Amino acid sequence: MKTILIIDDEKEIRELLTIYLKNLGYTTLEAANGAEAMEMFEREAVDLVIADIMMPEMDGYQLLKTMRSTSNIPFLFVSAKSDDMDKIYGLQLGADDYVGKPFNPLEVASRVQALFRRIEAYRDPEEQELDYIEIGDIRLDLKGCKLYKAGVQEETTSYEFKILALLMKGAGRVMTKAHIYEQVWGEEYIGDENLIMVYISKIREKIEANPRKPDYLITIRGLGYRFEKGC
Repeated sequence: MKTILIIDDEKEIRELLTIYLKNLGYTTLEAANGAEAMEMFEREAVDLVIADIMMPEMDGYQLLKTMRSTSNIPFLFVSAKSDDMDKIYGLQLGADDYVGKPFNPLEVASRVQALFRRIEAYRDPEEQELDYIEIGDIRLDLKGCKLYKAGVQEETTSYEFKILALLMKGAGRVMTKAHIYEQVWGEEYIGDENLIMVYISKIREKIEANPRKPDYLITIRGLGYRFEKGC
């Protein structure tokens, strides 16, 4: 399940795009301006960005420049600045596509799908054939659904494995309880924090030398959890 960050200062546009994208099975996040979007981008696992250009605090061009300094995430402009020079400038900055306003939400949804297909088609073959993730002495066999700690297999439930795989694939990035729940269970998060906490505790018992002082699976107070990149 892919997560799409929608950034526009018009609430109605964000809600319209959310409806169409969720109907296609995507998870969506919303931000009203570039500054808010950057805060969200830094703490959430986002797979694609849809952004307006003319926004308060940080416009779409500056937002794209900032994101491109650390990420090659697919980026789609949906903007009323639809002159050829505006499109050319946006694409030169690193945008992957550009749709002018007013727009047909079906077109935007189709372009999102096309971007994801393009990424999959040109992904590094080694990445496509990834069989495992290894960080420190933790090894996750993605095809065999097995967890190894210092070479010794640890038994996991299916949900424990899915949560750990999600966190290790996004190592270094904070993931909220809501994001974990929606990605693993495939349902809208209803605020049951205890469920996630129980699974995190069980995972720590299997991967940490001292579960009370974890080296790998770190709690970020008030936000969620992060799997450390190198231990």
